Amino acid sequence: MTLSSLLYKAGFVACATLTVAGCQPSSQSPHDAFMAKFQPYCGKAYAAEVVADNQPSDAWQQDLVVHIRDCEANVIRMPLHVGEDRSRTWVLTRTEQGIDFQHIHLHEDGTPDDVSPYGGHTVASGEANMQAFPVDEASKALFTLNGLDVSTANTWIISFEGETMYYELTRPGREFRVAVDLSQPIAEPPAAWGYNP
Repeated sequence: MTLSSLLYKAGFVACATLTVAGCQPSSQSPHDAFMAKFQPYCGKAYAAEVVADNQPSDAWQQDLVVHIRDCEANVIRMPLHVGEDRSRTWVLTRTEQGIDFQHIHLHEDGTPDDVSPYGGHTVASGEANMQAFPVDEASKALFTLNGLDVSTANTWIISFEGETMYYELTRPGREFRVAVDLSQPIAEPPAAWGYNP
């Protein structure tokens, strides 16, 4: 058995410190692999649609556009445009413990909504194609303060299936799912509220 295969079998990342023929880096963690899923789509906008909603409202019966606008080293920002409403941005942040997912809601003048930000953090390793974000304590307090106690049981899920990304909100008695078609970019929307053009 070669030195490189011994080191690889033992789980060492030998490539960073040794010049070994045939050396291969260790596989990514599910969190890192999930964040990397966005890279091919960075800077582009995609059409989306609500595919499940057990409490439908007219507000969501409009054209939806997800703009995977910013992809930094550990942060991904994705404004969600609902018709002419450009108040929403999804933000994923890689942390030492996993991935944090926040919803930023801004008014047209750039000021934050009373219920912003809210979201959750991964509590498990998840998978490269799917991560779940149970509501965090700060969001529970914000929801309670604003009379939205039902949302204190929220879990958000982002997943990839083929060339579709799904955003899902679940809690007892609530199901809401948006499908984002990543197969074909569309024209970029105007800047989300609070962003510079």
